[in-house]
Amino acid sequence: MWRNMLLKPFSGQPSLNTATILLVEREEEFQQRLAEAMVEETAFTVNVRLAKNLPLPIEHQHGRPRIDLVVFIINLASELSLQSAQASHKYLDPRYFLGNVCFMATNARNATVPPERLYALRELVASLRCTLLFAEDQTENGVAKASESLLIILKVAAGLVPMTTALYLSNLTMCTVPLDTNEVDFD
Repeated sequence: MWRNMLLKPFSGQPSLNTATILLVEREEEFQQRLAEAMVEETAFTVNVRLAKNLPLPIEHQHGRPRIDLVVFIINLASELSLQSAQASHKYLDPRYFLGNVCFMATNARNATVPPERLYALRELVASLRCTLLFAEDQTENGVAKASESLLIILKVAAGLVPMTTALYLSNLTMCTVPLDTNEVDFD
């Protein structure tokens, strides 16, 4: 049963000059504004799907379009947001992690966010070899910049950039957890 619930990257046919993105966010605050900014793209058609978490309902599986990029949006001010992303990524087919998944963190500058939460997110993202983006979700300019960044990744993930693959882009932008500077011997 669990295998049937996996979201698979090549479950549908690609559409000409069209890309589909799935935004997964537990709180949905930033998700809707980001979706609205992304559909304004005019160079290619952007389909945005929204979900609070994974797995997606099985009953809608046959009419679901091919999803080119999955974005987990994590509000670092919320422990539940991180826990939701940690639980949801398990419902993706492993082939998605070859350049078709990224994580976007909000509220990273918030002074009340424990540093352990950011480190846990960075560890998760590094273990999955994914891209980690940071976004300012409180301003329209921040939402626009986040949208631009995701559209670049989406365009590559959907195969709309000649001579570039999502796996290549993923290798260039993948998150790594830096070594603790206390453990580094500079001699």
